[in-house]
Amino acid sequence: MYETVPCRELGMMLRYTDGRIFVTEVIAGSQAEADECVLAGDIIDGINGISLRNAQRGEAQTVLQKLRGKPLSFRMIHWKWHDGAVYGPMLPHLQLMQKEIPNFQLRYDIKSNEVMQEDGLRDDRLLYSLRYLGQVNVGMYGGKEVLDEGIEKVLQKNLAPEDVLLDVKETEVICIKNNSTQVFFHHHYPEISSVGHRMDRQTLFAYCVADSPETPQTTSFDCLVYESSSVKEANEIITRIAAGFRHTEWFV
Repeated sequence: MYETVPCRELGMMLRYTDGRIFVTEVIAGSQAEADECVLAGDIIDGINGISLRNAQRGEAQTVLQKLRGKPLSFRMIHWKWHDGAVYGPMLPHLQLMQKEIPNFQLRYDIKSNEVMQEDGLRDDRLLYSLRYLGQVNVGMYGGKEVLDEGIEKVLQKNLAPEDVLLDVKETEVICIKNNSTQVFFHHHYPEISSVGHRMDRQTLFAYCVADSPETPQTTSFDCLVYESSSVKEANEIITRIAAGFRHTEWFV
């Protein structure tokens, strides 16, 4: 299953072959690339419970138009098996598609084991081990300009840090207490307005989140501050969160 936020363009190029809908390309910089859940060569089997087996040309676009502005849940058939090899039942489909697109090639991009060992794993998901330093309300404006101020105010509180795990998912960010299932925070990307770090201490980063997104005219923003073990990890988290809410779109 691949779940994603409402957005203008997911960034998947599709091809209809033998009643199946193939992803032939994941466009660089798109929501689909940022979510890292789809590979060129995968099949879209259904969208929001609507089956797309034996699909006619244009059927996926018709379904997506009807679901415009809603979160999307794709049922995908991956061509890649757990060990990185081609999933056996996909071979006939892939061979047929390769006849139609002679220059199509599968990409075997796999994150290194070194990266996987640096971070935590829970339920086969990659989680970041961080220290949560606290939060502060920054008023009616939640742009990147207030992040420095928010971080400084949290540091001045001198609160005891909490060891947490941050799960940057396809549609949301979840903060979990370390060695526990207790959820500290659960923020969907439409609630997040900015993310970034201190230039003088780049292992510290923060994001601003609306405290009442259901009433945007009167909402104020909270700034949540975290500390990472490395600048590289902090930058990776910032990039992933930014990609998530940058592709998010409000529909009225």
